[in-house]
Amino acid sequence: MRRPVALRLSAAGATMALAAATGVLVAMPEASAATSGATGYATQNGGTTGGAGGQTVRATTGTAIHQALCGRASSSTPITIQVEGTINHGNTEKVSGGSCNTAAGVIELKQISNVTIVGVGGGAVFDQVGIHVRESSNIIIQNVTVKNVKKSGSPTSNGGDAIGMEKDVRNVWVDHTTLEASGGESEGFDGLFDMKNNTQYVTLSYSVLRNSGRGGLVGSSESDLSNTFITYHHNLYENIDSRAPLLRGGVAHIYNNHYVGLSKSGINSRAGARAKVDNNYFEDSKDVLGTFYTDAAGYWQVSGNVFDNVTWSSPGTDNKPAGPNPQSNTSVSVPYSYTLDGANCVPSVVGSTAGAGKGLKVSDGSCSPQTPNPTDPTPDPTDPNPPGGTNLSIGAGSDGSSKASGTSYGDVRDGDMGTYWSPSGSTGSISVKWSAATSVSKINIREAAGSVGAIGSWKVSNADTGAVLTSGSGAGVITFPKTSLRKITFEITSSTGTPKVAEYETYAG
Repeated sequence: MRRPVALRLSAAGATMALAAATGVLVAMPEASAATSGATGYATQNGGTTGGAGGQTVRATTGTAIHQALCGRASSSTPITIQVEGTINHGNTEKVSGGSCNTAAGVIELKQISNVTIVGVGGGAVFDQVGIHVRESSNIIIQNVTVKNVKKSGSPTSNGGDAIGMEKDVRNVWVDHTTLEASGGESEGFDGLFDMKNNTQYVTLSYSVLRNSGRGGLVGSSESDLSNTFITYHHNLYENIDSRAPLLRGGVAHIYNNHYVGLSKSGINSRAGARAKVDNNYFEDSKDVLGTFYTDAAGYWQVSGNVFDNVTWSSPGTDNKPAGPNPQSNTSVSVPYSYTLDGANCVPSVVGSTAGAGKGLKVSDGSCSPQTPNPTDPTPDPTDPNPPGGTNLSIGAGSDGSSKASGTSYGDVRDGDMGTYWSPSGSTGSISVKWSAATSVSKINIREAAGSVGAIGSWKVSNADTGAVLTSGSGAGVITFPKTSLRKITFEITSSTGTPKVAEYETYAG
Protein backbone atom coordinates (compact mmCIF):
# COMPACT_ATOMS: atom_id res chain seq x y z
CA MET A 1 0.00 0.00 0.00
CA ARG A 2 1.09 3.57 -0.59
CA ARG A 3 1.15 6.19 2.13
CA PRO A 4 0.83 9.87 1.22
CA VAL A 5 4.31 11.31 0.80
CA ALA A 6 5.68 14.06 -1.41
CA LEU A 7 8.25 11.78 -3.07
CA ARG A 8 9.76 8.36 -2.62
CA LEU A 9 12.86 6.64 -3.99
CA SER A 10 12.15 3.97 -6.59
CA ALA A 11 12.96 0.38 -5.71
CA ALA A 12 16.08 0.39 -7.90
CA GLY A 13 17.60 3.19 -5.84
CA ALA A 14 18.41 6.83 -6.52
CA THR A 15 21.53 8.86 -7.00
CA MET A 16 20.63 12.16 -5.42
CA ALA A 17 18.00 14.01 -3.42
CA LEU A 18 17.40 17.74 -3.63
CA ALA A 19 15.37 19.79 -1.17
CA ALA A 20 13.53 22.92 -2.21
CA ALA A 21 11.87 25.48 0.00
CA THR A 22 8.38 24.22 -0.69
CA GLY A 23 8.87 20.81 -2.31
CA VAL A 24 11.17 17.85 -2.57
CA LEU A 25 12.74 16.15 -5.58
CA VAL A 26 14.07 12.65 -5.70
CA ALA A 27 16.03 11.49 -8.73
CA MET A 28 15.14 8.05 -10.00
CA PRO A 29 16.58 5.67 -12.60
CA GLU A 30 16.03 6.24 -16.28
CA ALA A 31 12.39 6.20 -17.29
CA SER A 32 10.36 7.49 -20.16
CA ALA A 33 7.34 9.74 -19.98
CA ALA A 34 5.29 6.69 -20.95
CA THR A 35 4.17 8.39 -24.13
CA SER A 36 3.30 6.62 -27.35
CA GLY A 37 5.37 9.11 -29.37
CA ALA A 38 4.89 12.58 -30.78
CA THR A 39 2.60 13.18 -33.75
CA GLY A 40 2.18 15.79 -36.44
CA TYR A 41 4.75 18.48 -37.10
CA ALA A 42 6.44 17.74 -33.76
CA THR A 43 7.84 14.61 -35.43
CA GLN A 44 9.76 16.71 -37.96
CA ASN A 45 13.00 18.72 -37.64
CA GLY A 46 14.68 15.85 -35.80
CA GLY A 47 11.60 14.87 -33.78
CA THR A 48 10.37 15.58 -30.25
CA THR A 49 11.42 13.20 -27.49
CA GLY A 50 11.50 15.48 -24.44
CA GLY A 51 13.40 14.02 -21.51
CA ALA A 52 13.60 10.46 -22.85
CA GLY A 53 16.81 8.72 -21.81
CA GLY A 54 17.43 10.97 -18.82
CA GLN A 55 16.60 10.93 -15.13
CA THR A 56 13.03 10.92 -13.90
CA VAL A 57 12.16 13.01 -10.85
CA ARG A 58 8.95 13.72 -8.99
CA ALA A 59 7.68 17.20 -8.09
CA THR A 60 4.68 18.33 -6.06
CA THR A 61 5.36 22.10 -6.23
CA GLY A 62 6.34 24.63 -8.86
CA THR A 63 9.54 25.32 -6.95
CA ALA A 64 10.39 21.63 -7.17
CA ILE A 65 9.89 21.73 -10.96
CA HIS A 66 12.31 24.63 -11.18
CA GLN A 67 14.73 22.83 -8.85
CA ALA A 68 14.68 19.82 -11.18
CA LEU A 69 15.63 22.02 -14.13
CA CYS A 70 18.33 23.81 -12.18
CA GLY A 71 19.78 20.60 -10.76
CA ARG A 72 20.75 19.17 -14.16
CA ALA A 73 24.35 18.96 -15.30
CA SER A 74 23.53 21.30 -18.17
CA SER A 75 20.56 23.08 -19.73
CA SER A 76 20.29 20.26 -22.29
CA THR A 77 20.62 17.24 -19.98
CA PRO A 78 17.45 15.14 -20.58
CA ILE A 79 14.98 15.01 -17.69
CA THR A 80 11.41 13.85 -17.12
CA ILE A 81 9.55 15.65 -14.34
CA GLN A 82 6.52 13.76 -13.06
CA VAL A 83 4.13 16.20 -11.41
CA GLU A 84 1.33 15.50 -8.94
CA GLY A 85 -0.82 17.91 -6.95
CA THR A 86 -1.63 21.60 -7.34
CA ILE A 87 0.98 24.04 -8.58
CA ASN A 88 0.18 27.64 -7.61
CA HIS A 89 1.77 31.00 -6.81
CA GLY A 90 2.33 30.01 -3.21
CA ASN A 91 4.60 27.12 -4.14
CA THR A 92 6.25 28.37 -7.34
CA GLU A 93 9.43 30.30 -6.64
CA LYS A 94 12.44 31.32 -8.69
CA VAL A 95 15.39 28.92 -8.47
CA SER A 96 18.85 29.83 -9.73
CA GLY A 97 21.43 27.67 -11.44
CA GLY A 98 23.65 27.30 -14.47
CA SER A 99 21.20 24.97 -16.25
CA CYS A 100 18.06 27.07 -15.82
CA ASN A 101 16.54 30.54 -16.02
CA THR A 102 13.39 30.60 -13.89
CA ALA A 103 11.01 33.10 -12.33
CA ALA A 104 8.47 33.08 -9.52
CA GLY A 105 4.78 32.64 -10.25
CA VAL A 106 5.27 30.91 -13.62
CA ILE A 107 6.67 27.58 -14.79
CA GLU A 108 9.63 28.86 -16.78
CA LEU A 109 11.07 26.64 -19.52
CA LYS A 110 13.55 29.19 -20.78
CA GLN A 111 16.79 28.60 -22.70
CA ILE A 112 16.63 24.84 -22.10
CA SER A 113 16.01 21.64 -24.04
CA ASN A 114 15.14 17.95 -23.67
CA VAL A 115 12.46 18.21 -20.97
CA THR A 116 9.23 16.34 -20.32
CA ILE A 117 6.62 17.53 -17.81
CA VAL A 118 3.94 14.89 -17.27
CA GLY A 119 1.11 14.63 -14.74
CA VAL A 120 0.95 11.38 -12.77
CA GLY A 121 -0.84 9.82 -9.82
CA GLY A 122 -3.83 11.85 -8.70
CA GLY A 123 -3.21 14.44 -11.40
CA ALA A 124 -1.39 17.73 -11.86
CA VAL A 125 -3.18 21.09 -11.83
CA PHE A 126 -1.43 24.38 -12.57
CA ASP A 127 -3.83 26.78 -10.85
CA GLN A 128 -3.42 30.40 -12.06
CA VAL A 129 0.17 29.55 -12.98
CA GLY A 130 1.04 29.41 -16.69
CA ILE A 131 3.72 27.42 -18.50
CA HIS A 132 6.13 29.65 -20.43
CA VAL A 133 8.40 28.18 -23.14
CA ARG A 134 11.03 30.60 -24.45
CA GLU A 135 14.20 30.02 -26.50
CA SER A 136 13.82 26.30 -25.91
CA SER A 137 13.51 23.07 -27.87
CA ASN A 138 12.45 19.43 -27.57
CA ILE A 139 9.79 19.93 -24.90
CA ILE A 140 6.88 17.60 -24.02
CA ILE A 141 3.99 18.74 -21.80
CA GLN A 142 1.51 15.97 -21.13
CA ASN A 143 -1.46 15.01 -18.93
CA VAL A 144 -1.75 18.29 -16.99
CA THR A 145 -4.49 20.85 -16.36
CA VAL A 146 -3.68 24.57 -16.59
CA LYS A 147 -6.49 26.88 -15.52
CA ASN A 148 -7.42 30.49 -14.87
CA VAL A 149 -4.12 32.13 -15.83
CA LYS A 150 -4.52 35.94 -15.82
CA LYS A 151 -2.71 38.86 -17.41
CA SER A 152 -4.54 41.42 -15.27
CA GLY A 153 -6.09 41.38 -11.83
CA SER A 154 -4.53 39.13 -9.23
CA PRO A 155 -2.55 37.01 -9.40
CA THR A 156 -1.03 37.33 -12.87
CA SER A 157 1.17 34.84 -14.70
CA ASN A 158 2.67 34.25 -18.14
CA GLY A 159 0.98 37.25 -19.76
CA GLY A 160 -2.35 35.54 -19.27
CA ASP A 161 -1.55 32.48 -21.43
CA ALA A 162 -2.14 28.99 -20.09
CA ILE A 163 0.71 27.71 -22.29
CA GLY A 164 2.71 30.30 -24.19
CA MET A 165 5.68 29.86 -26.55
CA GLU A 166 7.83 32.67 -27.87
CA LYS A 167 11.23 33.49 -29.37
CA ASP A 168 13.08 30.74 -31.22
CA VAL A 169 11.09 27.77 -29.92
CA ARG A 170 11.40 24.42 -31.72
CA ASN A 171 9.77 21.02 -31.38
CA VAL A 172 7.12 21.12 -28.67
CA TRP A 173 4.48 18.42 -28.18
CA VAL A 174 1.55 19.31 -25.91
CA ASP A 175 -0.68 16.29 -25.40
CA HIS A 176 -3.68 15.28 -23.30
CA THR A 177 -3.87 18.61 -21.50
CA THR A 178 -6.86 20.57 -20.23
CA LEU A 179 -6.48 24.33 -20.74
CA GLU A 180 -9.27 26.51 -19.40
CA ALA A 181 -10.14 30.02 -18.33
CA SER A 182 -13.21 31.60 -16.76
CA GLY A 183 -13.85 34.41 -19.21
CA GLY A 184 -12.27 36.71 -21.74
CA GLU A 185 -9.92 39.67 -21.86
CA SER A 186 -12.22 41.88 -19.80
CA GLU A 187 -12.00 39.33 -16.97
CA GLY A 188 -8.20 39.34 -17.13
CA PHE A 189 -7.51 36.28 -19.32
CA ASP A 190 -5.65 35.98 -22.61
CA GLY A 191 -4.91 32.96 -24.83
CA LEU A 192 -4.96 29.32 -23.86
CA PHE A 193 -2.29 28.22 -26.35
CA ASP A 194 -0.16 30.95 -27.98
CA MET A 195 2.89 30.85 -30.26
CA LYS A 196 4.95 33.94 -31.16
CA ASN A 197 8.28 35.16 -32.52
CA ASN A 198 9.72 32.22 -34.47
CA THR A 199 8.01 29.19 -32.94
CA GLN A 200 8.00 26.11 -35.18
CA TYR A 201 7.30 22.36 -35.24
CA VAL A 202 4.58 22.20 -32.60
CA THR A 203 1.77 19.69 -32.09
CA LEU A 204 -1.28 20.12 -29.85
CA SER A 205 -3.10 16.80 -29.55
CA TYR A 206 -5.91 15.22 -27.51
CA SER A 207 -6.43 18.36 -25.44
CA VAL A 208 -9.40 20.37 -24.16
CA LEU A 209 -9.51 24.16 -24.55
CA ARG A 210 -12.58 25.77 -23.03
CA ASN A 211 -14.33 28.70 -21.38
CA SER A 212 -12.10 31.40 -22.81
CA GLY A 213 -12.36 34.45 -25.01
CA ARG A 214 -9.28 33.33 -26.95
CA GLY A 215 -8.33 29.80 -27.84
CA GLY A 216 -4.87 30.62 -29.13
CA LEU A 217 -2.82 32.28 -31.84
CA VAL A 218 0.14 31.70 -34.13
CA GLY A 219 1.87 35.06 -34.59
CA SER A 220 1.46 38.11 -32.35
CA SER A 221 0.83 40.57 -35.21
CA GLU A 222 0.56 40.76 -39.00
CA SER A 223 4.33 41.29 -39.08
CA ASP A 224 5.14 38.26 -36.90
CA LEU A 225 5.12 35.68 -39.70
CA SER A 226 8.00 33.42 -38.63
CA ASN A 227 5.80 30.91 -36.80
CA THR A 228 4.91 27.80 -38.77
CA PHE A 229 4.48 24.03 -38.99
CA ILE A 230 1.80 23.54 -36.34
CA THR A 231 -0.51 20.52 -36.00
CA TYR A 232 -3.79 20.49 -34.09
CA HIS A 233 -5.59 17.17 -33.88
CA HIS A 234 -8.22 15.44 -31.73
CA ASN A 235 -8.76 18.51 -29.55
CA LEU A 236 -12.00 19.87 -28.10
CA TYR A 237 -12.59 23.63 -28.39
CA GLU A 238 -15.61 24.43 -26.24
CA ASN A 239 -17.22 27.73 -25.29
CA ILE A 240 -14.56 29.85 -26.99
CA ASP A 241 -15.18 33.33 -28.45
CA SER A 242 -12.50 33.24 -31.17
CA ARG A 243 -8.93 32.22 -32.14
CA ALA A 244 -9.46 28.49 -32.53
CA PRO A 245 -6.78 29.14 -33.68
CA LEU A 246 -5.81 32.51 -35.18
CA LEU A 247 -3.09 31.92 -37.79
CA ARG A 248 -0.80 34.67 -39.08
CA GLY A 249 1.40 33.31 -41.82
CA GLY A 250 2.90 29.84 -41.82
CA VAL A 251 1.39 26.41 -42.32
CA ALA A 252 -1.02 24.55 -40.01
CA HIS A 253 -2.63 21.13 -40.19
CA ILE A 254 -5.96 20.99 -38.35
CA TYR A 255 -7.74 17.64 -38.29
CA ASN A 256 -10.23 15.59 -36.27
CA ASN A 257 -11.00 18.40 -33.81
CA HIS A 258 -14.42 18.99 -32.24
CA TYR A 259 -15.58 22.61 -32.04
CA VAL A 260 -18.60 23.46 -29.89
CA GLY A 261 -19.93 26.91 -29.02
CA LEU A 262 -17.56 29.23 -30.92
CA SER A 263 -19.42 32.51 -30.51
CA LYS A 264 -17.47 34.89 -32.81
CA SER A 265 -15.08 32.97 -35.08
CA GLY A 266 -13.06 29.78 -35.23
CA ILE A 267 -10.11 29.01 -37.50
CA ASN A 268 -8.99 32.48 -38.56
CA SER A 269 -6.43 32.20 -41.35
CA ARG A 270 -4.77 35.59 -41.98
CA ALA A 271 -1.72 37.27 -43.49
CA GLY A 272 -0.91 34.51 -45.94
CA ALA A 273 -1.37 31.59 -43.55
CA ARG A 274 -2.25 28.27 -45.15
CA ALA A 275 -4.35 25.76 -43.20
CA LYS A 276 -5.14 22.17 -44.12
CA VAL A 277 -8.51 21.55 -42.44
CA ASP A 278 -9.57 17.88 -42.52
CA ASN A 279 -12.44 15.89 -40.96
CA ASN A 280 -13.30 18.28 -38.15
CA TYR A 281 -16.74 18.52 -36.55
CA PHE A 282 -18.04 22.09 -36.09
CA GLU A 283 -21.15 22.37 -33.96
CA ASP A 284 -23.43 25.17 -32.69
CA SER A 285 -20.93 27.83 -33.75
CA LYS A 286 -20.43 30.94 -35.88
CA ASP A 287 -17.91 31.68 -38.66
CA VAL A 288 -15.82 28.60 -37.95
CA LEU A 289 -13.43 29.16 -40.86
CA GLY A 290 -12.25 32.16 -42.87
CA THR A 291 -10.32 35.42 -42.64
CA PHE A 292 -11.69 37.74 -39.97
CA TYR A 293 -10.95 41.21 -38.57
CA THR A 294 -8.37 42.05 -41.27
CA ASP A 295 -7.98 42.60 -45.00
CA ALA A 296 -4.77 40.49 -45.02
CA ALA A 297 -6.12 37.27 -46.51
CA GLY A 298 -5.26 33.76 -45.44
CA TYR A 299 -5.97 30.45 -47.20
CA TRP A 300 -7.35 26.98 -46.52
CA GLN A 301 -7.67 23.52 -47.98
CA VAL A 302 -10.80 21.75 -46.73
CA SER A 303 -12.05 18.17 -46.89
CA GLY A 304 -14.38 15.91 -44.96
CA ASN A 305 -15.58 18.45 -42.39
CA VAL A 306 -19.05 18.46 -40.81
CA PHE A 307 -20.83 21.78 -40.20
CA ASP A 308 -23.65 21.15 -37.72
CA ASN A 309 -25.76 24.21 -36.92
CA VAL A 310 -23.06 26.64 -38.04
CA THR A 311 -24.01 30.21 -38.97
CA TRP A 312 -22.03 32.48 -41.29
CA SER A 313 -21.68 36.24 -41.49
CA SER A 314 -21.96 38.19 -44.72
CA PRO A 315 -18.58 38.90 -46.34
CA GLY A 316 -17.03 42.36 -46.07
CA THR A 317 -13.69 44.12 -46.40
CA ASP A 318 -12.34 42.75 -43.10
CA ASN A 319 -14.61 39.73 -42.86
CA LYS A 320 -14.34 36.85 -45.33
CA PRO A 321 -16.04 33.72 -43.99
CA ALA A 322 -15.35 30.50 -45.87
CA GLY A 323 -18.99 29.38 -45.64
CA PRO A 324 -21.76 28.59 -45.98
CA ASN A 325 -20.21 26.16 -48.47
CA PRO A 326 -16.46 26.18 -47.71
CA GLN A 327 -14.20 25.52 -50.69
CA SER A 328 -10.43 25.11 -50.87
CA ASN A 329 -8.41 28.11 -52.08
CA THR A 330 -4.93 26.61 -51.61
CA SER A 331 -3.17 23.26 -51.45
CA VAL A 332 -1.14 22.09 -48.44
CA SER A 333 1.09 19.01 -48.37
CA VAL A 334 2.20 17.63 -44.99
CA PRO A 335 5.44 15.61 -44.61
CA TYR A 336 4.32 13.09 -41.97
CA SER A 337 1.92 10.15 -41.95
CA TYR A 338 -1.41 10.28 -40.12
CA THR A 339 -4.76 8.50 -40.11
CA LEU A 340 -8.05 10.39 -40.22
CA ASP A 341 -11.10 9.43 -38.18
CA GLY A 342 -14.36 10.04 -39.98
CA ALA A 343 -15.76 13.45 -39.04
CA ASN A 344 -19.07 12.00 -37.87
CA CYS A 345 -17.40 10.11 -35.04
CA VAL A 346 -15.13 12.98 -33.97
CA PRO A 347 -17.41 14.16 -31.11
CA SER A 348 -17.42 10.66 -29.66
CA VAL A 349 -13.74 9.84 -30.03
CA VAL A 350 -12.57 13.27 -28.87
CA GLY A 351 -14.92 13.09 -25.90
CA SER A 352 -13.37 9.77 -24.90
CA THR A 353 -9.73 10.74 -25.36
CA ALA A 354 -9.10 14.49 -25.07
CA GLY A 355 -7.95 16.17 -21.88
CA ALA A 356 -5.90 15.41 -18.78
CA GLY A 357 -6.78 12.35 -16.73
CA LYS A 358 -8.03 10.29 -19.67
CA GLY A 359 -5.32 7.65 -19.39
CA LEU A 360 -3.54 9.01 -22.50
CA LYS A 361 -6.16 7.31 -24.65
CA VAL A 362 -5.83 7.90 -28.38
CA SER A 363 -7.83 7.03 -31.47
CA ASP A 364 -6.82 4.01 -33.53
CA GLY A 365 -7.84 5.84 -36.72
CA SER A 366 -11.14 4.02 -36.95
CA CYS A 367 -13.10 5.93 -34.31
CA SER A 368 -12.15 3.62 -31.46
CA PRO A 369 -10.29 4.94 -28.39
CA GLN A 370 -7.24 2.94 -27.38
CA THR A 371 -5.06 3.07 -24.28
CA PRO A 372 -1.30 2.81 -24.94
CA ASN A 373 -1.00 0.60 -21.84
CA PRO A 374 -4.10 -1.18 -20.47
CA THR A 375 -3.05 -0.36 -16.93
CA ASP A 376 -1.84 3.11 -15.99
CA PRO A 377 0.18 4.72 -18.83
CA THR A 378 1.94 6.95 -16.33
CA PRO A 379 2.34 4.68 -13.29
CA ASP A 380 2.81 6.30 -9.94
CA PRO A 381 6.45 5.71 -8.90
CA THR A 382 5.45 5.86 -5.21
CA ASP A 383 3.35 2.72 -5.68
CA PRO A 384 5.71 -0.20 -4.91
CA ASN A 385 3.43 -2.58 -6.80
CA PRO A 386 1.71 -0.77 -9.68
CA PRO A 387 -1.44 -2.64 -10.70
CA GLY A 388 -1.32 -4.93 -13.69
CA GLY A 389 -3.94 -6.64 -15.79
CA THR A 390 -7.49 -5.54 -16.45
CA ASN A 391 -9.23 -2.95 -14.29
CA LEU A 392 -12.36 -4.89 -13.31
CA SER A 393 -14.17 -1.71 -12.22
CA ILE A 394 -14.71 -0.63 -15.82
CA GLY A 395 -18.18 -1.85 -16.73
CA ALA A 396 -19.06 -2.76 -13.14
CA GLY A 397 -21.57 -1.00 -10.87
CA SER A 398 -21.00 1.18 -7.84
CA ASP A 399 -22.75 2.67 -4.85
CA GLY A 400 -21.82 4.08 -1.49
CA SER A 401 -22.70 6.25 1.46
CA SER A 402 -24.09 9.74 0.94
CA LYS A 403 -22.19 11.73 -1.67
CA ALA A 404 -21.26 15.40 -1.92
CA SER A 405 -23.25 17.58 -4.28
CA GLY A 406 -22.04 17.36 -7.87
CA THR A 407 -20.23 14.05 -7.43
CA SER A 408 -21.26 10.57 -8.53
CA TYR A 409 -20.64 6.96 -7.54
CA GLY A 410 -20.11 6.13 -11.21
CA ASP A 411 -17.26 8.60 -11.49
CA VAL A 412 -14.92 6.18 -9.67
CA ARG A 413 -15.12 3.62 -12.51
CA ASP A 414 -15.23 5.78 -15.65
CA GLY A 415 -11.48 5.91 -16.35
CA ASP A 416 -11.53 9.71 -16.06
CA MET A 417 -9.29 11.34 -13.46
CA GLY A 418 -11.20 14.59 -13.94
CA THR A 419 -14.37 13.24 -12.28
CA TYR A 420 -14.75 11.87 -8.76
CA TRP A 421 -16.92 10.76 -5.83
CA SER A 422 -16.67 12.60 -2.55
CA PRO A 423 -18.55 11.79 0.67
CA SER A 424 -20.96 14.35 2.06
CA GLY A 425 -18.74 14.64 5.13
CA SER A 426 -15.13 13.89 6.01
CA THR A 427 -15.69 10.12 5.99
CA GLY A 428 -17.77 7.69 3.97
CA SER A 429 -17.67 4.57 1.84
CA ILE A 430 -17.67 3.72 -1.86
CA SER A 431 -18.25 0.26 -3.35
CA VAL A 432 -17.72 -1.51 -6.66
CA LYS A 433 -20.09 -4.37 -7.45
CA TRP A 434 -20.68 -7.04 -10.08
CA SER A 435 -23.66 -9.19 -11.07
CA ALA A 436 -21.65 -12.38 -10.49
CA ALA A 437 -18.89 -13.39 -8.08
CA THR A 438 -15.55 -11.86 -9.10
CA SER A 439 -12.06 -12.62 -7.79
CA VAL A 440 -10.21 -9.56 -6.49
CA SER A 441 -6.82 -9.31 -4.74
CA LYS A 442 -5.81 -5.72 -5.34
CA ILE A 443 -7.42 -2.29 -5.53
CA ASN A 444 -5.98 1.09 -6.48
CA ILE A 445 -7.53 4.20 -4.91
CA ARG A 446 -6.60 7.27 -6.95
CA GLU A 447 -7.33 10.68 -5.48
CA ALA A 448 -8.52 13.58 -7.64
CA ALA A 449 -6.23 16.54 -8.28
CA GLY A 450 -6.24 18.98 -5.40
CA SER A 451 -7.08 16.34 -2.81
CA VAL A 452 -3.96 14.16 -2.82
CA GLY A 453 -3.18 13.08 0.73
CA ALA A 454 -6.67 13.86 2.09
CA ILE A 455 -7.55 10.22 2.71
CA GLY A 456 -6.42 9.15 6.16
CA SER A 457 -7.31 5.75 7.62
CA TRP A 458 -9.50 3.24 5.78
CA LYS A 459 -10.67 -0.34 5.67
CA VAL A 460 -11.56 -2.62 2.78
CA SER A 461 -14.45 -5.03 3.27
CA ASN A 462 -16.13 -7.92 1.52
CA ALA A 463 -19.59 -6.38 1.36
CA ASP A 464 -21.17 -9.80 0.79
CA THR A 465 -20.13 -11.02 4.25
CA GLY A 466 -19.01 -7.88 6.08
CA ALA A 467 -15.52 -9.33 6.62
CA VAL A 468 -12.69 -6.80 6.73
CA LEU A 469 -10.07 -7.77 4.13
CA THR A 470 -7.43 -5.21 5.16
CA SER A 471 -7.00 -1.76 6.68
CA GLY A 472 -4.45 1.02 6.61
CA SER A 473 -3.99 4.68 5.68
CA GLY A 474 -3.34 6.74 2.55
CA ALA A 475 -4.54 6.19 -0.99
CA GLY A 476 -2.78 4.05 -3.59
CA VAL A 477 -2.39 0.33 -4.30
CA ILE A 478 -3.85 -1.98 -1.63
CA THR A 479 -3.39 -5.75 -1.68
CA PHE A 480 -5.08 -8.58 0.25
CA PRO A 481 -5.65 -12.33 -0.18
CA LYS A 482 -7.59 -13.10 -3.35
CA THR A 483 -11.30 -13.12 -2.52
CA SER A 484 -14.34 -14.08 -4.60
CA LEU A 485 -17.11 -11.56 -4.02
CA ARG A 486 -19.83 -9.56 -5.71
CA LYS A 487 -19.24 -6.26 -3.91
CA ILE A 488 -16.14 -4.71 -2.35
CA THR A 489 -16.26 -1.60 -0.16
CA PHE A 490 -13.58 0.99 0.51
CA GLU A 491 -14.49 2.91 3.69
CA ILE A 492 -12.69 6.11 4.65
CA THR A 493 -12.65 6.29 8.44
CA SER A 494 -10.59 9.48 8.84
CA SER A 495 -9.29 12.27 6.60
CA THR A 496 -7.18 15.41 6.65
CA GLY A 497 -9.34 17.27 4.15
CA THR A 498 -12.15 16.58 1.73
CA PRO A 499 -11.60 13.10 0.25
CA LYS A 500 -12.09 12.88 -3.52
CA VAL A 501 -11.82 9.44 -5.10
CA ALA A 502 -11.29 9.83 -8.84
CA GLU A 503 -10.81 6.13 -9.60
CA TYR A 504 -11.49 2.97 -7.58
CA GLU A 505 -9.70 0.35 -9.65
CA THR A 506 -10.00 -3.38 -8.91
CA TYR A 507 -7.72 -6.19 -10.12
CA ALA A 508 -7.67 -9.96 -9.96
CA GLY A 509 -3.96 -10.09 -9.25
